[in-house]
Amino acid sequence: MPSVMHEALIAVFHQNPSLAAVLLGDVLGVKVPDWHNARLDAGETNELPHTEYRADAVVTLCEADRPVLSVVVEVQLRRDPAKRWSWPVYLATLRARLQCPVALLVVCPDTRAAAWCGEPIELGHPGWMLQPLVAGPNQIPVQSDTAELAVLSGLAHAAGPDCRQALDAANVALDTIDPDLAVRYIEIMLAALPEAARRYLEAKMSTHTFEFQSDYARRLRAEGRTEGRTEGRAEGEAAALLMLFDARGWVVSDEIRRRLDGCTDVDQLDRWLRRAANAASLDEVFD
Repeated sequence: MPSVMHEALIAVFHQNPSLAAVLLGDVLGVKVPDWHNARLDAGETNELPHTEYRADAVVTLCEADRPVLSVVVEVQLRRDPAKRWSWPVYLATLRARLQCPVALLVVCPDTRAAAWCGEPIELGHPGWMLQPLVAGPNQIPVQSDTAELAVLSGLAHAAGPDCRQALDAANVALDTIDPDLAVRYIEIMLAALPEAARRYLEAKMSTHTFEFQSDYARRLRAEGRTEGRTEGRAEGEAAALLMLFDARGWVVSDEIRRRLDGCTDVDQLDRWLRRAANAASLDEVFD
């Protein structure tokens, strides 16, 4: 079952898919084609019989309505030898489906696991090798003015010596964006950070001496969230539910996961989230 950190990292891309292009171009130095908008695409690659593969996220960069690059985003917290077989499948099936260039972006907050993820994958055919593009603590900058990259940095550096510096930078960056969206990012971080980092962030949020006192900080302390967001919020609401279920130790079936993934009604997701805060079981949430 995916961990809270795993779901949190995916949720950041769901909130702003263009983060994939920022990581590729600005952080990893990959030449990214000109693009106008970034969209989330289906992560399933079920073309092979009796086999079901699902990427964590698929971000497609488009120029007008034409896809120019599709990025498989995988979150990897530890070594998993099976990924060296499934990652090439993701790229091949996505390339055939969208008929555009594809890339594999692996986000890994663990330095040793990131080094393993970056090892080339030899496919057997002469000259056919997959080199995963890995964004780990050694690649993701500690400080960033971009809110999503700053949040990603706070999560990626949470267990390292740069934790406090990254969280301070994230707080400053979040002070520059829409308060409702900033609340969502803070919620994502608080759900996923290890205890020491979470306590540090909470202390920063509550102190009167911390330099920012924006609308989003006051709202977070007062009520935590508001209703009536746009349809893009549904992805984040579903991710928040999964993180809450995981934190409470509930086992989430594939059926429930599909139900959440397929729900675009933000009000319904909000109701489930409110129920989950006090429910004793998953059955009470979906009753």
